[in-house]
Amino acid sequence: MNSSEEKIKKAFSEKNWNEIKASDSWQIFKIMAEFVEGFEKLSSIGPCVSIFGSARTKEDNAYYQLAVDIAYKLTLSGYGVITGGGPGIMEAANRGARKGNGKSVGINIQLPFEQFSNQYIDHDKLITFKHFFVRKVMFQKYAQGFIVLPGGFGTFDEFFESATLIQTGKIGRFPIILVGKEYWKGLIDWIEDKVMEEQKNISPEDTHLFTLVDTSDEAVEVINDFYSKYLLSPNF
Repeated sequence: MNSSEEKIKKAFSEKNWNEIKASDSWQIFKIMAEFVEGFEKLSSIGPCVSIFGSARTKEDNAYYQLAVDIAYKLTLSGYGVITGGGPGIMEAANRGARKGNGKSVGINIQLPFEQFSNQYIDHDKLITFKHFFVRKVMFQKYAQGFIVLPGGFGTFDEFFESATLIQTGKIGRFPIILVGKEYWKGLIDWIEDKVMEEQKNISPEDTHLFTLVDTSDEAVEVINDFYSKYLLSPNF
């Protein structure tokens, strides 16, 4: 046992310390159960596109309607839609999928605030996870593309993780589409000017991992063009 662990142990009784260690071991089985449920429910959903964006976006926001339109047009092209299952952009995307009679999947997360499942998810395609990392595996594994509308830290996390996994060869290449040039411009400029040009922390080809668009037609076109060259299949 290292010195840091010794200090922590001293703060607890021996009984409590043993309970903590036992709890950590049992946590493995809870995590496994989440993976099993996700794999069983999502393994047969067919080609889908994950749509991300803020849970705080209201119905009167232009990006809400844009998410509805994108999801609707994806269903007309034969894709289902996967979202985080909550309100805002997620609700809009599930709403568009329902409008197009396409598969509408919700991968929800337990949170102490803000998150609840929206009414446009197919009743047999709603899964609620406790762990963010399990949930993100499901987004990656069962989507043939990511469409990212304006959002906050969670949206950034999903965008950057997908780009990292493709960049490092951990998953196969698939389209990542950022919707809203005005919203994303500052971030893209910083990536290109600071991260790539000034600090050389990424290569020029890494900026080709994503596409920036403004309209629903452009977003769907990127997906369709990509898969006109490849067979639809799970990413790993």
